[in-house]
Amino acid sequence: MKEAFLHYLWKFKKMDVLHLRTTTNEEIQIIAVGQYLEKAGPDFFNAQLIIGSQKWAGNVEIHLKSSDWYVHNHERDEAYENVILHVVWEHDSEIFRKDNSCIPVLELKNYVDHKLVLSYQDLVASKSWIFCEKYIKSVDPFTFSNWQEVLFLERLERKSLPILELLKRSNNDWEAVLFCLLAKNFGLNTNGDAFLKMASSIPFSVIRKECSDVFALESLFFGSVGLLELDREDTYFKELKKRYTYLSHKYRLEENVVEKVQFFKHRPDNFPTIRLAQLAGVYHHHHNLFSKLIDCKSMTAIYAVFDVFVSDYWENHYVFDKVSPSKRKKLSRSFIDLILINTIIPLRFTYDRSQGKDNVEDLIQLLNDVSAEKNVVIEKFASFGIKSKNAFDSQSLLQLKNEYCNRSRCLECAVGIRLLKQP
Repeated sequence: MKEAFLHYLWKFKKMDVLHLRTTTNEEIQIIAVGQYLEKAGPDFFNAQLIIGSQKWAGNVEIHLKSSDWYVHNHERDEAYENVILHVVWEHDSEIFRKDNSCIPVLELKNYVDHKLVLSYQDLVASKSWIFCEKYIKSVDPFTFSNWQEVLFLERLERKSLPILELLKRSNNDWEAVLFCLLAKNFGLNTNGDAFLKMASSIPFSVIRKECSDVFALESLFFGSVGLLELDREDTYFKELKKRYTYLSHKYRLEENVVEKVQFFKHRPDNFPTIRLAQLAGVYHHHHNLFSKLIDCKSMTAIYAVFDVFVSDYWENHYVFDKVSPSKRKKLSRSFIDLILINTIIPLRFTYDRSQGKDNVEDLIQLLNDVSAEKNVVIEKFASFGIKSKNAFDSQSLLQLKNEYCNRSRCLECAVGIRLLKQP
């Protein structure tokens, strides 16, 4: 038994509400269960109850045992002075306020259907991956679809927080925020942090001034991540290093501000050299990239924006000093899909919300046109019968696994709640 189950019972009145009595045999009538805060302090705020013949307004605290009140030192915390009812599974101790008045107690185990308890215990029994893996497929499509939209919105709200922080640091320059987010995206998991620090270290005003020259952008990017530090025979390398030295002095850029990038375990097309060259190509071709992406209404338009090429040198190089077979090295559609999922969608959500607009349905429609991500989480859900048809499905499932399944929040999850209701 966990307190989360007791919170569920009280929040949804999953008890014999017509016959509730305190441990001193006073009748309890629930007018309002209160607001479930999930913060420090009492569990339910501003509940309204009638206990005996007296109407009360105040807070409700929930524990497995009455004695947990003292285990958690609530008797020393003024935040608990307004508790009007102590809801417990097992009553093993009287609880008193500072004025020595006794706090009424409701012992829940006397008013809950035993079948519901068994269903809960079955739901949270030992698992191989998630608690409901044997039953999740039985949840009706309407419930699951509605829950997916809630999960997707939660995921966007979480992703908007670092975007708002970047916006604050850039003096509300959305183009600068996009540059930082794209840089992190281009760095993938291995080099994402290094690329983000690179982008953050170069004032976007510099990018605006130099974007007409792709060579200048490459020198800034390569130099800022430390790829121009060694001495090489490669003529292009020497020219890049020379230009970076000039630009760093001109704009007073800090040197060596990020950790070294990694090539290890990457396919050549994902080498940091190629990704930086592609990023330079994007900003060379588009001088108002944020505005263009905000105006894109379809995946066709987004694919067109990122239909750019690397500079001539990188068509036959993956690293300096070593010529390779010629290849244009365009951004693949699957990579652009990642940019959409990880950068464009969260940025558009945050921007439109700042403008007082609700664009969630438009964002969902965009993701419906993108293939589902392929990873262990999505494959595992598919093995339980929950298959992702598109990126909207896969994004919502990632949110479900990370924020609910991994944290055992079954009783805050629409799937868990629905399963408890099923016979």
